[in-house]
Amino acid sequence: MCSLPMNVRPMTMARSRSKTMATWLAVVGGVLGAHRFYLHGKADPWAWLHLVGTLIGSIGVVRMRHLGQDDQLAWMLAPVLGVVVTAAMLAALVIGLMADERWATRFSPMQPIRPSGWGAVLGVIAALLLGSTALMSTLAFSGQKFFEYLALRPPT
Repeated sequence: MCSLPMNVRPMTMARSRSKTMATWLAVVGGVLGAHRFYLHGKADPWAWLHLVGTLIGSIGVVRMRHLGQDDQLAWMLAPVLGVVVTAAMLAALVIGLMADERWATRFSPMQPIRPSGWGAVLGVIAALLLGSTALMSTLAFSGQKFFEYLALRPPT
């Protein structure tokens, strides 16, 4: 009986992943790591890191709503959520713009190449809009709070 190398799965174990589905999971549920769980499973540490970052950023947003913008911990934690949103939208861009042949080789081995169509393109457009908004908002907020901190600290 012939044995397969460790990195080659038999045809019965090959799984097919949709590029359009992965793109939209990154757009809609990217902050929760949905696209990573879909592509790599529950053991993916980067998917769990999305969840941790979202939790940390959400704590900052909740603190800011209750304690105001002057709470230092809140304005240090809240931008983490913006970074996670930006990272998820970047992942959606990378997934959606990947060539169909490369996608098939990586995520749908031993399956025929399926064209992704307009679904992935629309996902990329949505990711570009949301990601650029999140990135610019995070940079503006963080920059404002940093310079306010420098202006209000006691002179040394």
